[in-house]
Amino acid sequence: MDIDAIQKSYRRYARGYDFYFGAVFQPGRKAVIDAIHCQSGDRILEVGVGTGLSLPMYPSTVTITGIDLSAEMLARARARKERDDLKQVELFEMDAEQMTFADNSFDKVVAMYVASVVPHPQRLVEEMHRVCKPGGELFIVNHFHSSNPVIGGMEKLIAPLSKMLGFRPDFSLKNFIRETGLDVITSTPVNLLGYWTLLRAVNNKPPAVEPLLELVPMRMAASR
Repeated sequence: MDIDAIQKSYRRYARGYDFYFGAVFQPGRKAVIDAIHCQSGDRILEVGVGTGLSLPMYPSTVTITGIDLSAEMLARARARKERDDLKQVELFEMDAEQMTFADNSFDKVVAMYVASVVPHPQRLVEEMHRVCKPGGELFIVNHFHSSNPVIGGMEKLIAPLSKMLGFRPDFSLKNFIRETGLDVITSTPVNLLGYWTLLRAVNNKPPAVEPLLELVPMRMAASR
């Protein structure tokens, strides 16, 4: 997988994405929104927002920032934002592996159907950790390599077509968690036949420490 292959794939998918992947993936989107337990005033980042299918599902009391690498997918998300009058939504074209947001910008960070698409999943999660506040939560829903020998064998068979497909069909959950160090709280099967998995993880980085001012002792004049 590389950025050029991803952009080409989603340029092809953009026009028909909602038709082919809207209803199929919608239970997973709903499961994520339910798991977030949105609180009034929350700042939520959705990485790989795509055409914005999940955007109308968030409550109006939270601020949603969505990013995507595909200009074509993002154009459809912007059209949905305007059509549904989603004033609490901001959208940006951005690489999820090199976000321009400041550290600790969001209360919760969501990545739906993204982890097996990006060139470097570990870097994606590192960036999610960075922009999420300490003690915040990360939510990742994705397909992972099946433990079923027949299905898993088929996934490995088509793995060489990853660039054309726009995702890795043989993406390993075990390796993903080990390599990213995700502190997973829950793992829940979602969508048709539980073929996809929703991971909820705590952002376990230490809280930011303000630099201490150097104290310079004042010399006391010797009394005469």
